[in-house]
Amino acid sequence: MSRGKPWIAAPLALALALAGCGGGSGGTGASQQAAAGGTQQKPQVIIETSAPGFNAARVYQEASPGVVTIRSIFGGGGGAAEGSGFVLDTSGHIVTNAHVVTDESGGSARGPAKEVFIEFPDRNVVPAHIIGFDPFADVALLEVKPDGFALHPLKLGDDSKLVVGQPVAAIGSPFGEQQSLSVGVVSATDRSVESLTKFQIDGAIQTDASINPGNSGGPLLDAGARVLGINEQIETDSGSNSGVGFAVPISAVKRSLAQLKRDGEAEYAYIGVSTQPLYPQLARKLGLATDHGGLISEVVPGSPADEAGLQAGKGKLRFQAAVYETGGDVILAVEGHKVIGPNDLAGFVSDYKPGETIKLDLLRNGKEVEAEVTLGKRPGG
Repeated sequence: MSRGKPWIAAPLALALALAGCGGGSGGTGASQQAAAGGTQQKPQVIIETSAPGFNAARVYQEASPGVVTIRSIFGGGGGAAEGSGFVLDTSGHIVTNAHVVTDESGGSARGPAKEVFIEFPDRNVVPAHIIGFDPFADVALLEVKPDGFALHPLKLGDDSKLVVGQPVAAIGSPFGEQQSLSVGVVSATDRSVESLTKFQIDGAIQTDASINPGNSGGPLLDAGARVLGINEQIETDSGSNSGVGFAVPISAVKRSLAQLKRDGEAEYAYIGVSTQPLYPQLARKLGLATDHGGLISEVVPGSPADEAGLQAGKGKLRFQAAVYETGGDVILAVEGHKVIGPNDLAGFVSDYKPGETIKLDLLRNGKEVEAEVTLGKRPGG
């Protein structure tokens, strides 16, 4: 299957046509199920068995009042789009995907929607202001004036201790069906998925919870109704869910939101290399005295890595159905943190700011050496 790009949600006309076809009924059903569960003769048994487990009805009851539908109208013939989002705080901040409120119909650079409207579960519809958007993490921060109605902020969770098989829930507006709940598990962690730029989103959460066009920007929730990530894209041949969905991890979202609140934009550190992961069998084939690291396959001319003298491989080796660039530096560690997985280098670099200097441990011509790199600002935002 081919990887689906970050998808634009259902067109506004379709969304309006579907909004009355049961979008709100899911909430009623979930509430009734939860109420029925509370009529057992031994409530203490329910508390004991459900507290450590996953109760989808309870998650829905706690989180759905804070999940919103977002409608964006674009100028210049760009049409309209619909997605989901969630309430961040009582000040009126709303979080969603950047691709829900931006488009690139006018060229390569993404521009904000001309108008954005937020529909709350109580049917209030209000205009929203785009504070800023981050195309690297596909995150956008919106703001509404909360005068006259209550806001229900969602709690932000922690994705650092996620395990495969952990149950999760997604709430959003797939195909315009508002307040829809789907449940599943964490299928994998630390995935890399496409952003709105040439750079990848690292650390993405893979789930089999049903995610479809219109779910974009909605929350992926844990058993405590805490947000683990923002549902962002699917892998599909048909355009609809095939059991492989991805969410931007909440750790990346928090990092993005902190900058968007402060500056209206997000900056990321940039080193300027492409690497290929080294594993034990490949290391033995290459005669390298290490079983981990990143083989530098490319150094971008004029980049921080180029200025620091990092060297890319110039030879080629076909091994185990892949082609590797050989003869260049191997990045063993960043500030003492070993580079093992394919996303480790990008993840370590993202912990720093443009202008900061980091120390790299390298394997060069069979010897371990150190190099200092002053990070630049990631281009292409």
